[in-house]
Amino acid sequence: MKAASIIGIAIGATLIIASTACSRDPIDTGKSGAGVTVGSGAESGVLVGADQPRSDSDFWSAYAGYLGPKAAAAGVKLENTSSDNDANRLKSNVDTLLSKNVKAIIMAPQDTAAVKPALAAASAKSVPVVSVDTRPDSGGVYMVVRADNRAYGTKSCIYLGETLKGTGKVVEFQGDLSSINGRDRSEAFAECMKTRYPGIKVIEIPTDWKGDRAVSGLQDKLLTDPDINGIYMQAGGVFLQSTLALLKRSGKLVKAGAPGHITIVSNDGIKAELDAIEAGEIDATISQPADLYAQYAAVYAKAAVDGRTFTPGPTDHGSTIIDTGIGGMLEDQLPAPVVTKTGGKVGELDTLTTSAPGLWGHGG
Repeated sequence: MKAASIIGIAIGATLIIASTACSRDPIDTGKSGAGVTVGSGAESGVLVGADQPRSDSDFWSAYAGYLGPKAAAAGVKLENTSSDNDANRLKSNVDTLLSKNVKAIIMAPQDTAAVKPALAAASAKSVPVVSVDTRPDSGGVYMVVRADNRAYGTKSCIYLGETLKGTGKVVEFQGDLSSINGRDRSEAFAECMKTRYPGIKVIEIPTDWKGDRAVSGLQDKLLTDPDINGIYMQAGGVFLQSTLALLKRSGKLVKAGAPGHITIVSNDGIKAELDAIEAGEIDATISQPADLYAQYAAVYAKAAVDGRTFTPGPTDHGSTIIDTGIGGMLEDQLPAPVVTKTGGKVGELDTLTTSAPGLWGHGG
């Protein structure tokens, strides 16, 4: 099936879920562990295993809340597990799902190298896998549903570089470099800063996607480099609240436009980020679409079971399918806009306002 022919599936899903897609709260009764509740999808339909990657992030909690109704709209019944950021647990969960005769598996591996045994187990049973948000380092996935994470790093760099007029010190909370997302964002951010804004010093803080590591590192750097004037948070759902709390305690939480304000760019698009932008506490975020991740994860899982195939190129839903160059693995790169308080141009960036229609963080 051509990439554009997904329209029939996607439109049907959109029509059915129109009344429920605005909710960010966990829905239904399919418990997947550690405080994350996922809907069970359709009462009857194609049985698909869905592993929730973590429960300590507002972004992933929102994704979990969307997945049930999106799966129901696509005619998918869910069997849920939770790996809680543990590659060994993910492999065990995949084995459990395969024993329940699921016809496809949706996962979001946080360690994209260590997922290989789980993919091998699914392949041995001829069960297709859809990977959400992250792209495994090796092949074996039917479709990756993801945004362009290198663009996250580049756009965040451009926003900071233009806003700071090319000078200053910027702290970067690096995601786990064992994850393709952490590597993509970090590498692109570093390349952009080096080539475009050499007058900005980048202070890298490795975090492994853990908020306490980010805050501990920032606390130390504020002592040695009190003139820090920018922060890049690669995952607002993990880092935002603890960072704002530290800045407030340190007397560094200054509203945008006032002297001493630290320009902050985040990645996720959760409601707390949008609220913080409106309050002048942070300046921008890149909204990665939790709702569309859930929707197209379910759509592609059903398409895999139905034997449909796709080719690189534009889709009917505003994205582009690319060939990753890894064993024929395809990736549907969904749009992820930059969001600011006023919208408009920042350098070469086109940004949306926090009130723009369609932003999932505000229930759009």
